[in-house]
Amino acid sequence: MHPDRLFERYAELQRYVGWSDAQAGLVASLRERLEPSFPALVEDFYAEIECHPAAMRVITGGPEQIQRLKGTLVHWLRELFSGRYDADYVARRWRIGYRHVEIGLDQVFTNVALSRLRAGLVDALERGWDGPPEDLLRAQRSLNTLIDLDLALIEDAYQTEFAQRQQAAERLALIGQVAGGVAHELRNPLNVIRTSAFYLLNARQPPPEKVRTHLERIERQVGLADGVIVSLVNFARMGAPERAPVDVLQLVRSTLETRELPAGVRTVVDCPDGLPQALVDASQLRIVLDNLVRNACEAMPEGGVLTLRGAAFSEFVDLSVSDTGKGMEPGTLARVMEPFFSTKARGMGLGLPMAKAIVEKNGGRLSAASTPGEGATFTVRLQTPGRTR
Repeated sequence: MHPDRLFERYAELQRYVGWSDAQAGLVASLRERLEPSFPALVEDFYAEIECHPAAMRVITGGPEQIQRLKGTLVHWLRELFSGRYDADYVARRWRIGYRHVEIGLDQVFTNVALSRLRAGLVDALERGWDGPPEDLLRAQRSLNTLIDLDLALIEDAYQTEFAQRQQAAERLALIGQVAGGVAHELRNPLNVIRTSAFYLLNARQPPPEKVRTHLERIERQVGLADGVIVSLVNFARMGAPERAPVDVLQLVRSTLETRELPAGVRTVVDCPDGLPQALVDASQLRIVLDNLVRNACEAMPEGGVLTLRGAAFSEFVDLSVSDTGKGMEPGTLARVMEPFFSTKARGMGLGLPMAKAIVEKNGGRLSAASTPGEGATFTVRLQTPGRTR
């Protein structure tokens, strides 16, 4: 994580727990009292690790490594009581946490090890305390809060690594899905091209009209294959949105005006007066709307009602596109936004995944609802200009 963002997050956590400069000063004042106990706490810390094989397995350098780690822990304790909890401090603590991730230490052991260290510090503080009990309570609370903040940094490091692993796994899964989808979409035109090429290479004195038929077939199939590649490239290259306040109703009307709908489809636009603007890239939202309208029309080959409805909910604007087609079974509905999933004989299966990706890049959400025999509704939820995230 970038140091500036990391420190901003740490400062937010400090505000959340009510951390103050007075507490920082109080903890710093405890260092002189507690520092003599650091060596014993460190010895106890690593002696306990040696009793647990699951924790000990990450220490591969033998006694020499343990000795180095003991020195590192003493330094960590001194910094804890430094009273300076700036961006450099936060970055160092986070890197230590991430190092635990890199060596493969189970997060559970990280948490309980810090708990053991915390208990030792509190015990040492109580043993040597000679002031008023209420001051001891304030010192304990401040120390516990600071250790909790350090634990939050460690947990953030684990979450960062988990997110990176998950993203890597999802990328690999998507690559496999894309490869399978492209192979499926290209196999049919390639088979047709192969068949026609075989005929042209092996037929003896074929009539000119046969030759022309096969050449035209090859040309058509090349066009289909090129369409697959273009769709894939468009899906991958969708740029970052340039979000600005947009009149949703006006965008709906202009989208419908520029699209020729089938003769049997009747359009209903239901948007209340005063519908708030949406914070969105207008050109990208038009792509989404065009895709949803096209899908709705294709779901009603014998005609029906296409309804575009707008509604305001708190700091969001909902725009739904509904059809009166045959609807979808639950299994189809669950997969309808997966790349390369299509119920159409010639469908590429990238329209809805691309629409979903566009909406999410614009800070919104695309959802689908359907009842078999009663049509389907796709709803785009977008932020209003006043919405902050």
